[in-house]
Amino acid sequence: MIEEPSNKRVKPLSRVTSLANLIPPVKATPLKRFGQTLQRSISFRSESRPDILNPRPWSRNAASSSTKRRDSKLWSETFDVCVNQMLTSKEIKRQEAIFELSQGEEDLIEDLKLAKKAYHDPMLKLSIMTEQELNQIFGTLDSLIPLHEELLSQLRDVRKPDGSTEHVGPILVGWLPCLSSYDSYCSNQVAAKALLDHKKQDHRVQDFLQRCLESPFSRKLDLWNFLDIPRSRLVKYPLLLREILRHTPNDNPDQQHLEEAINIIQGIVAEINTKTGESECRYYKERLLYLEEGQKDSLIDTSRVLCCHGELKNNRGVKLHVFLFQEVLVITRAVTHNEQLCYQLYRQPIPVKDLLLEDLQDGEVRLGGSLRGAFSNNERIKNFFRVTFKNGSQSQTHSLQANDTFNKQQWLNCIRQAKETVLCAAGQAEVLDSEGPFLNPATGSREPQGETKFEQMDQSDSESDCSMDTSEVSLDCEHMEQTDSSCGNSRHVESNV
Repeated sequence: MIEEPSNKRVKPLSRVTSLANLIPPVKATPLKRFGQTLQRSISFRSESRPDILNPRPWSRNAASSSTKRRDSKLWSETFDVCVNQMLTSKEIKRQEAIFELSQGEEDLIEDLKLAKKAYHDPMLKLSIMTEQELNQIFGTLDSLIPLHEELLSQLRDVRKPDGSTEHVGPILVGWLPCLSSYDSYCSNQVAAKALLDHKKQDHRVQDFLQRCLESPFSRKLDLWNFLDIPRSRLVKYPLLLREILRHTPNDNPDQQHLEEAINIIQGIVAEINTKTGESECRYYKERLLYLEEGQKDSLIDTSRVLCCHGELKNNRGVKLHVFLFQEVLVITRAVTHNEQLCYQLYRQPIPVKDLLLEDLQDGEVRLGGSLRGAFSNNERIKNFFRVTFKNGSQSQTHSLQANDTFNKQQWLNCIRQAKETVLCAAGQAEVLDSEGPFLNPATGSREPQGETKFEQMDQSDSESDCSMDTSEVSLDCEHMEQTDSSCGNSRHVESNV
């Protein structure tokens, strides 16, 4: 499902079903929602690169080397003012939107060519990276340039001498299907970002990229900003076309073509979202490290969707990387294995259908770790939630801390949605009656709307806690243990990380 970009300032996410934060950064982002991989770019790219759609060629003043922004200019400021005075306000806005589409294409082409000329070619010539490594990082970027040059050429051809454009719908309907070729580029971004982050540990690579960053041509954007521009541009097309359509009169022949164009680009983005989501899911599954055979779970093997993932801390401040696949929650520690960033499982995977979720109030969690807990400040006891799993005599409880309130809510929403989806698929979900109360199909009784069955379950065993402290023991032999306080004959669970 395509979602329009939000103007709200949000943290970089990776919600899984689509394209990137993507990618395993050296320092993992708080939560990556994969269900919106393509879409999520809009939320954080609009902050890091707000200029991507701003026109530049008609501007008199070149952008300063100390800024990420290009100089922007409106269509009404670019062409003859006298002409503009003859047009209605609605038509001027339509021309502005068409002009923005055209200028965005020109800026995109310039940036893609710059990425190849200033980064790819010099690094290959100087043997800073091998050709194979560069092909992995840059993917099919070269093949995207001619696509956008074709659209820009067509838009210029239909522009009148006075700068106005009458029809763009037929051009877009004919051109947009070629964007299907983006699926290979976007699907490669997870692996590309991981390799680039790894290569930055090489001082030659880091030195080269730093010099580029300090050069005027980069506008203080790093290499990944340039490589991420195509995906960011892709998810903006629906918004751009809707803006043109909004200012197109009902009797204009362009209206029907624009509606068709919007349907085309929405379908393309949705398909690329799906393929990119599956690619990201495969990437992380391949980088899971199991301490023992018993940790392997068929629910992981069969997962095609990574709902979200990111870094959380337990109540002892230990950093964990948590993956929420469609039917299983996997808690790991980020480790380096064979010079690659991998994720070593901590404890057993937790089936989503059996997971109990509890939203903890600030200050409710007791921090562990000798003096650290005693002298903790208020910030250390905020934004916690708890996940619990019980299977016979075995149990796990993890108190996890998100980066901030927003990030915590993202995790809660993702987990609740995943659980609801699993329960619905199993035929165990509660049915919402038209009168309001929830009807429990198992008992036939009605339950209050404000509290669902599994939310009630989430609050059970709220006193139990599980912690993992690796700051005081060896990384090679860290012992984690848990005792279920609500069950006298609970089983002691221990694993080495």
